[in-house]
Amino acid sequence: MLEAVVLVNVKAGQLHTVADALLEREGVHELYSVAGAYDLVAVLRTSRNERLEELVTGEIAALPGVERTTTLVAFRCLSRREADGTFSLGLEPEAPPEPAHKAKAK
Repeated sequence: MLEAVVLVNVKAGQLHTVADALLEREGVHELYSVAGAYDLVAVLRTSRNERLEELVTGEIAALPGVERTTTLVAFRCLSRREADGTFSLGLEPEAPPEPAHKAKAK
């Protein structure tokens, strides 16, 4: 299964229209409205590269109200446990802060 994340910028006042149109597309499995540099984040899942290309370049980017898209193709999904191990390599865990009552006693 191929997975991609598409970050979508939408023209003002078009968010709900674009969101509804995205949710109708085969291959759009999740859709989030977000704060920040983008308006929507679509999680795509397809079984073929050709379908992913059609969906991103031929359908999503061509929707009325879509200003710009940025597509991130996933190589593999890391579980929470795998991600914790990957991003902490070589780093020692931080010691927890001392409780306030012990810090004052010193």
